[in-house]
Amino acid sequence: MTKTPETGPDGQSLASAQAVEVQAWFVREVLPLEAGLMQFLRRRRRDAGDADDLCHDVYVRVCEAAMKEIPRPAKPFVFAVARNLVIDHARRDHVVPINAAADVDMLNIAADTPGPEQSLVAREELTALQAALDRLPPRCREAVVMRKIEGLPRREIAARMGIAEKTVRRHIGDAMCALADALYRNDGRSGA
Repeated sequence: MTKTPETGPDGQSLASAQAVEVQAWFVREVLPLEAGLMQFLRRRRRDAGDADDLCHDVYVRVCEAAMKEIPRPAKPFVFAVARNLVIDHARRDHVVPINAAADVDMLNIAADTPGPEQSLVAREELTALQAALDRLPPRCREAVVMRKIEGLPRREIAARMGIAEKTVRRHIGDAMCALADALYRNDGRSGA
């Protein structure tokens, strides 16, 4: 067999050689991510059947993209595709037909904005929380802010503060007890 631009040196077509390469990449790089991908999809969709369908759709899009160019590294690409598909499905789920929303007043939908009373209560609660945070010992405050507000893992907090993870856990526990005591003690509530 003679070599043509559409065939490789072994006479195999370039398209089928590329498909074999993509298939090997998919089995090696993408399939091991399935457990994490399914967990990611199940957490973001109400119906478990949706997660299976979305996983299939992710695989299809990933393979289509890989036929053009194999994405490296695979994991961030696969999860980005999954995130985008979840967003697309959520948008589709929230679409209301135009004739169903013709008379918005007939729908009796409450406004999402809080009323003045709710805003005042929320503002007072935030002020009380800030005052309680300010009364914490500095190291406890630093640990609780990094954990609960910035969302950092205990390991990273320990590294930043130069202390053991166990100490971080103790600081956070002490701070949360002090905050609960400060916020609920004057509220007439009791409990742990």
